[in-house]
Amino acid sequence: MHAPGRTLVIQIPCHNEEQSLASVLADLPTALPGIARIIPLVIDDGSTDRTVEIALAHGAQVHRRPRRGGLARTFIDGLSRSVELGADIIVNTDGDGQYPGAEIGKLIAPIVDDRAELVIGTRPIADVREFSPLKKLLQRLGSWVTRLASGTSVEDAASGFRAMSRAAAMRLHVFNRYTYTVETIIQAGQKGIAIETVPITVNPAVRPSRLARSTWHYVSRQMLTIVRIFMTYRPFAFFAVPGVAIFSVGFAIGLRFLAFYLSGQGSGHIQSLLLGVLLLGTGFFLLVIGLVADLIAVNRSLLERIDWQLRLLQERDSPTRPR
Repeated sequence: MHAPGRTLVIQIPCHNEEQSLASVLADLPTALPGIARIIPLVIDDGSTDRTVEIALAHGAQVHRRPRRGGLARTFIDGLSRSVELGADIIVNTDGDGQYPGAEIGKLIAPIVDDRAELVIGTRPIADVREFSPLKKLLQRLGSWVTRLASGTSVEDAASGFRAMSRAAAMRLHVFNRYTYTVETIIQAGQKGIAIETVPITVNPAVRPSRLARSTWHYVSRQMLTIVRIFMTYRPFAFFAVPGVAIFSVGFAIGLRFLAFYLSGQGSGHIQSLLLGVLLLGTGFFLLVIGLVADLIAVNRSLLERIDWQLRLLQERDSPTRPR
């Protein structure tokens, strides 16, 4: 039996963080209001340095991945391991020390007070010196697209500093191998998971980001993520809206050819006929693709609900389940 209060697991995805991990672990809180137990958990993503050794020396639990799988997979593995450890609340922070440990109390407060199931720490993007003007613009654009797709008011969708309840963690899935930040917010919004944001401070960067090798790499990744968001979570709008537009243009061109044909001038406008037929076919094809993709999205949603129900049943029947 746990002591009165909740168990907080602070998961830290890491890959070769021996330079900063000790200070990150030392900066974590040891007591918080409403929390009976705090467990630091390092998710090692195939590190080849002393990351694991340092984590163990500072009393952290360690979950080791046999080989590097990327940030998104490490994050999801961390959620699963946190649930196994009996977490009532899970906080995700970075191993490079970007997020101050003192902000964790503020981050979990909405969950402790039962106001939210997912809380995102909003960074002061405009004041972060390490971000170029282009990166700041893309951050704002990505967050706007995320708000549009999720129906939430999250201002910093790329923030990795977040807290979630046990129930929310068990309902989230990540299909993107690159990052988990945007996808989990969209899923939370679509599944009706209560979301709040809290303003946070950040520490100066101690090393360049490993998610992007260059500005162009970052831009291409962001654009790909945005496209995948709409394709995966708004498939009908993604395909059907341009399909209707293209079909309408083709239909207008077809009417124009018909007018010329009825007036006896059709032979001089065969190119318009061909273009109209091409656009009509393309528009209709996109409409059909939109309908099929929407059915696939509904099926995925049903499978996620079944998976959630199975997890609940497994937890209920487990002899080692917490509390």
